[in-house]
Amino acid sequence: MSTKLHVAVDALGNPLRIILSAGQVADIDYAPELIADLAAQAVIADKGYDSNAFVQQIEASGAQAVIPPRANRRNPRAFDPEPYRCRNLIERFFSRIKHFRRLATRYDKLARNFMAFAQLACAFAPKL
Repeated sequence: MSTKLHVAVDALGNPLRIILSAGQVADIDYAPELIADLAAQAVIADKGYDSNAFVQQIEASGAQAVIPPRANRRNPRAFDPEPYRCRNLIERFFSRIKHFRRLATRYDKLARNFMAFAQLACAFAPKL
């Protein structure tokens, strides 16, 4: 019994959208919902988001998909590693909110309470 936070951040590392799911759910299951109606020039994600349908959704919105292809892909997509270096923004964001021990250890039993505190932490997470 665990939970997972799916977060979209802007170019400055500020959270734009946060979604809570069960821990065993794959990241790609919530990806379309995570970026829906967000204006972006590029969507940078890790290999867990490498899906033809997701890449098509990104490109249909007019953004560039910066997602490295998985190693088991038969026909790997072209990938530019230079913009991918900005993916550390999401890693730094998670590092900032894990300073809130209540989030890091999942003290809350109810999902609504955990999500409420996650949103509060997003508002107060200091830039390091």
